[in-house]
Amino acid sequence: MIHETAIIHPRAQLGERVSVGPYSIIGEHVTIDDGTTVAAHVVINGHTRIGKDNRIFQFCSLGEIPQDKKYAGEPTRLEIGDRNVIREFCTFNLGTIQDVGVTRLGDDNWIMAYVHIAHDCQVANHTVFANNASLAGHVEVGDHVILGGFTGVHQFCKIGAHVMTAISSVVFKDIPPYMMAAGQPAVPHGINSEGLKRRGYSAAALAGLKRAYKLLYREGLTLAEAQTKLAILAVEIPEVAPLLEFLAQSERGIIR
Repeated sequence: MIHETAIIHPRAQLGERVSVGPYSIIGEHVTIDDGTTVAAHVVINGHTRIGKDNRIFQFCSLGEIPQDKKYAGEPTRLEIGDRNVIREFCTFNLGTIQDVGVTRLGDDNWIMAYVHIAHDCQVANHTVFANNASLAGHVEVGDHVILGGFTGVHQFCKIGAHVMTAISSVVFKDIPPYMMAAGQPAVPHGINSEGLKRRGYSAAALAGLKRAYKLLYREGLTLAEAQTKLAILAVEIPEVAPLLEFLAQSERGIIR
């Protein structure tokens, strides 16, 4: 299952049923777990760990040094979970010691062609990144996020769970959970009702989240005033609590 033209360092660790295609290069500090397939012309370097049953398509570059002038060769890491699909020409970089030192991609993510995930990004599970979506350094992305094609996310931004962005959105501030966003810069356009329905959210929960959206964006309240009212609503609608928690932790401020 290892093509004769692939170059694999003797100290790289490959699990059972790992497939490596023609002309791919696997570096010394790379670990690839059972059942992962690496197509042709893929380069995997650095202190990189890749989990089980991933599909990595041709011409990807994973675990290369950060595009950060401060990087000085420290043994930072890239960690990729299980069952991810990583399409052609994706680039995922190592972390930096200025942050947690590791770039992470969780489980069951669908990453389309030409996606860039920069140093120290933390991507959760079940996300979809459409073609050419790009994360600058230190970005955090929650579960079930969908980034439209050519979405660009500024460094240090946070994107909450169940967010969806439109094509060519430019994100300069944090996007709270459940929101749809679009524009340059991105602004809110209601809650992601269809996505939440597909994930089993009840009619009562959706109605409560729509009320939360109006409190946050449509009633002319300051953020502090909205948070006070959201705290009351969260007692009735538990699904509002993650939104309230996100607002309390936001450092860059949220899209408005």
